[in-house]
Amino acid sequence: MSNSIKQTYFTKFKTQIDHQIIPAKFNLMANKPHELCLIAADELQHYLSKQTDWVHNFGLSHQGEGLIIGKMFGVLVVQNQENEIGYLSAFSGKLAGSNNHLKFVPPVFDLLAKDGFLNNGMQELSRLNQEIRDLETVNQKEHHTLIKDLKLNRRNHSVGLQNKIFDHYHFLNQAGEEKSLTEIFKEEGHKNPPAGAGECAAPKLLQYAFQHKMKPTALAEFWWGQSPKSDFWKHGHFYACCKEKCEPIFKHMLNKTDVQKG
Repeated sequence: MSNSIKQTYFTKFKTQIDHQIIPAKFNLMANKPHELCLIAADELQHYLSKQTDWVHNFGLSHQGEGLIIGKMFGVLVVQNQENEIGYLSAFSGKLAGSNNHLKFVPPVFDLLAKDGFLNNGMQELSRLNQEIRDLETVNQKEHHTLIKDLKLNRRNHSVGLQNKIFDHYHFLNQAGEEKSLTEIFKEEGHKNPPAGAGECAAPKLLQYAFQHKMKPTALAEFWWGQSPKSDFWKHGHFYACCKEKCEPIFKHMLNKTDVQKG
């Protein structure tokens, strides 16, 4: 990746900021965002409202096409190696069908890579599903054992594929110490990480900051777009990072960082 592309992830504030409000300790939003995060989020939201780099239907106008999918976005205020204060941006999951967009930090692990193991693994799952459907359509008793074996193979393949995904997510802390998603959740007494763990905006932001020797200053996340079935998520509102997926990851990623919850 070229330096010019890397530079696009670090965004300098367009708004004049008061350096006296920079917190001495890393501010992780618990109740309300830090003032610097409000400024960064306002700038990011302006970009989301005006950009033409990609198309994603947030359900905010009648012009969108396809499935309406609101998104959680995050901003991380950082100090880079040149002692400049700016911010990084990220989204949870994928956006406009991709994990990679120039303004947003990359995923910790790119599940959508065309040459990755996930693509081959999903093709094998599709093959097993089709074979099972074909045999069930015939509906002959002599296929009962074969169908049972195929379903067991499908289950084992699916579990193995999910575990392989978890093992490919590796997270850093500020000291450069690395742990896999599987290790992190086992240390917290979980049998397996929940689906989607590691794909939230906040871990992506911290990972990129630590990889590039940036000092995290304040972090906040907000919802953009229509709410899903639950009315909990509201357009433009800020939310604390989720406990189920992110809290165990933060315990590792922030254990070498002085944290103050705001």
